[in-house]
Amino acid sequence: MKLFFLSIFAIPFICVAQTSAPKIIDINQAAFKILQVGEKPDFMATDADNAWVIDDHQNRILKISLTNKTTLLKIPVPEACTAPVVGFGAVWVMSCTENTLYRIDHNSGKILAKIPTGIADKNGEMSLAVGDGSVWLLSDSSGILTRVNPENNTVQKKITVKPFSYCAAFGYNAVWITNYRNNSVQKIDPKTNSVIATIPVGSKPRFLTAGEQGVWTLNQGDGTVSRINPASNKLNATINVKAVGGGGDICAGGGKVWIVSTNTERPVQTINPLSNTIETIYSEPCTNAKICKVDGAVRISDHYIWISGYHSKTVWVLKK
Repeated sequence: MKLFFLSIFAIPFICVAQTSAPKIIDINQAAFKILQVGEKPDFMATDADNAWVIDDHQNRILKISLTNKTTLLKIPVPEACTAPVVGFGAVWVMSCTENTLYRIDHNSGKILAKIPTGIADKNGEMSLAVGDGSVWLLSDSSGILTRVNPENNTVQKKITVKPFSYCAAFGYNAVWITNYRNNSVQKIDPKTNSVIATIPVGSKPRFLTAGEQGVWTLNQGDGTVSRINPASNKLNATINVKAVGGGGDICAGGGKVWIVSTNTERPVQTINPLSNTIETIYSEPCTNAKICKVDGAVRISDHYIWISGYHSKTVWVLKK
């Protein structure tokens, strides 16, 4: 098995051409369950086989379940924003109006702490990350990565990174962040709280994910996905997913890399990490272009893939 991983990391992909047409599947037919959720369901975090969903501009975060027709919990958070994360017995989410990190008990919904941190992106399109005993977030557009200690709910360290960095992910024993205006990704060693690599990627990298033998960025400037080898800190592949423009999301898991975009012809698609090619496009046949514009998020739990439809008030749940 170790040899397999090494061989994957060693593949010197720089540019990828799609050699065969991807499968096109109706997402409504592929879904195991379709849930009607909130007004504008957006970023999500999985919690076992439940999920937490930001109800955008509704000042709340919702906990939903496959076993309940109604929402399990509705927690008020002023201008709840960012992709939440679950860790240390809590769900963590930012309030964009308060510039504050909320810690919420993931079972009761009780607000356990409010931690003033600041936020790099006032629009909230960023991610929190959990790893190495800490919660991580980009807290200032000048280039500050903040490390929060969940044992006492205080800021433990502020790390200088490139300015206009908006998204964070934890994986392969490191924190990874996208440098939106610098067209790069930085790797931070949590043991030393320092940047140890800066890797060029596609134009305007926004969202990223760590898993499936890579660190993957969704690049809004050119509509591509960049794949970074986390061992060598080198760009391994560039895949054209035609996801130019704002919005969208990316998540690795279940043997695939999942992309949500505002491209109505490719609202949801998957990349095969073995070939670095687009494997499946999940379409949403409809007559209303606004509803067809998914522009939501994707997250993966132990057994399911959760995809939110921002405009359709829908969360699709697919089996792995």
